[in-house]
Amino acid sequence: MTDVAFHFNAPDRMAYCCRLLRKAVGGNARIVVTGLPDTLAHLDKLLWTFSPADFVPHCLLDSDAQMVAASPVIFANSIQSVPHQQVLINLGQHVPEGFERFERVIEVVGLDDEDRSLARGRWKHYTERGHAITRHDLTLKTSP
Repeated sequence: MTDVAFHFNAPDRMAYCCRLLRKAVGGNARIVVTGLPDTLAHLDKLLWTFSPADFVPHCLLDSDAQMVAASPVIFANSIQSVPHQQVLINLGQHVPEGFERFERVIEVVGLDDEDRSLARGRWKHYTERGHAITRHDLTLKTSP
């Protein structure tokens, strides 16, 4: 069964996602990031600038087939035909159809009330299907 983790209270969801991707790629993970096109485009730009010392190889699913095969991080609006099925990071508003094919799903949730409300619906969806959820409260990591 797919492991599901919620990372709550990210002060900046996109910056947190950049750090999460850097760590995952450093551990040789193969990751798919899904979300709205504007969200993925914003994350793409941030990955080029968030750290001058690090590069997180990534591409869009509709890129050249060789690039997609070689990239450890793939951005996809839909996960129906993605080649990687190890880790899925969901930046979208809804549970991605077909998430069960992945070993692990990570939901990144910010401080915004709407984001938190939508996350509660996704949490309910996963628990109703029998998935145990790991909860990571990011405010606990930044408190003194």
